[in-house]
Amino acid sequence: MPDASPETILSVLRDCRTIAVVGLSPKTHRDSYHVAEYLQQQGYRIVPINPQASEILGQRCWPSLTEAAQHGPIDVVDVFRNSADVPPIADEAIAIGAKALWLQLGVRHDEAAARARAAGLQVVQERCTLVEHGRLQGLGQL
Repeated sequence: MPDASPETILSVLRDCRTIAVVGLSPKTHRDSYHVAEYLQQQGYRIVPINPQASEILGQRCWPSLTEAAQHGPIDVVDVFRNSADVPPIADEAIAIGAKALWLQLGVRHDEAAARARAAGLQVVQERCTLVEHGRLQGLGQL
């Protein structure tokens, strides 16, 4: 499966403003927390998905994408989970009508990505939203 084009990455980060972060940790030293905090500071609305927490980054935590989506639309599903956990997350992203599925560095599942693409979602695998946002911002594209 091809990786996301630069145009796809730009489109997701420019046009999608609500990001559900699946696997967002309340621990401030974790990558998921740092990335979500950065995105929040850049003006994105962060929707934490973590069944073990009630609030992260001042936002209510939801146990699932499905439950979170009942309270407002989600544009991007940003995944900080093991690659093996991606298929049901991708299916849920499709079911809630997300516009994009973003798998963080080290997270890849070609079959689930293909299903998401076939359902009309933009897909990015093995890329960090913080790194890509900073890069595009530095180029004056965001």
